[in-house]
Amino acid sequence: MTLDGKLVCIFGGGGFLGRYISQKLLSHGARVRIAERSVKNAMHIKPLGNLGQTQFASADVTKKESVERAVHGCDAVINLVGVFGSNMEKVNVEGARNVAEAAASLGCSSLIQMSAIGADSESPSLYGRSKAGGEKAAQEAFPGAIILRPSIIFGREDAFINRFAGMIQMLPIVPIIGGDTKFQPVFVGDVADAVSNVLASSAEHAGKTFELGGPEVVTMRDLNRRIAKLASRERDFVDIPDFAAKILAMLPGSPISTDQYKMLAVDNIVAKKALSLDDLDVLPTSLAAVAPGWLEQYAEQGRFGARAKAA
Repeated sequence: MTLDGKLVCIFGGGGFLGRYISQKLLSHGARVRIAERSVKNAMHIKPLGNLGQTQFASADVTKKESVERAVHGCDAVINLVGVFGSNMEKVNVEGARNVAEAAASLGCSSLIQMSAIGADSESPSLYGRSKAGGEKAAQEAFPGAIILRPSIIFGREDAFINRFAGMIQMLPIVPIIGGDTKFQPVFVGDVADAVSNVLASSAEHAGKTFELGGPEVVTMRDLNRRIAKLASRERDFVDIPDFAAKILAMLPGSPISTDQYKMLAVDNIVAKKALSLDDLDVLPTSLAAVAPGWLEQYAEQGRFGARAKAA
């Protein structure tokens, strides 16, 4: 379908990824309806579109009635909602099923279920199993559902690269857990492009699964070193032994949970035979191409560094 004038409901559209997807769809003439539990958390989306191009709906994916109200009258639906920690089964699986059932019963032409690389019914982590359950639930309720599995998503407002950059800024010696685990970080703008292209050719892509990764595969250890370099910070890095990381994950208040520790046992990269960004005509963007513009805030001479404050 073409996007001009089409109404797309985005569950979780007020979040980090949702903002970029909304902006991309709005730029292509689509109308978007942002469905959030608290609509006020999504009001920053409104200025991104023209008058009347953006709508808002109060909805909770775990509550069928609110989901149906949000989906009513829409041409396409995107489910970005996912949680890590508590309620993963309820939100990641049951929530995905509620969204897909509403999209099917109300006659929507397409559905995108945002999942994650690592979604696997045999995953060692509950998160990985719950994301796989969400995919299955979506495809059972809406057979043409399109599954997108990104690797770690990075961008100016992300909670991943910024988290490590903050640690590197504060600590002279940075501990590394799962140093050999491989990732394929993907730029948030590329994921938004993928969503837009999928919707524009939804009939062609119906029922397919795409794995979205960036142009580089890096280990956790190398990723931290790259972040330090981009932030102009010289740091020493120390690998935490596996047995120590496992014990740390079990402690109250630990910076890593047991489920996160289990996730690090599996590489987070695009499978060799998987459909990818290339199949959606999206040229992947490297971390080095976009990160310096925002990682400067973590540099000694950055916007919030010592020299900047002295000036």
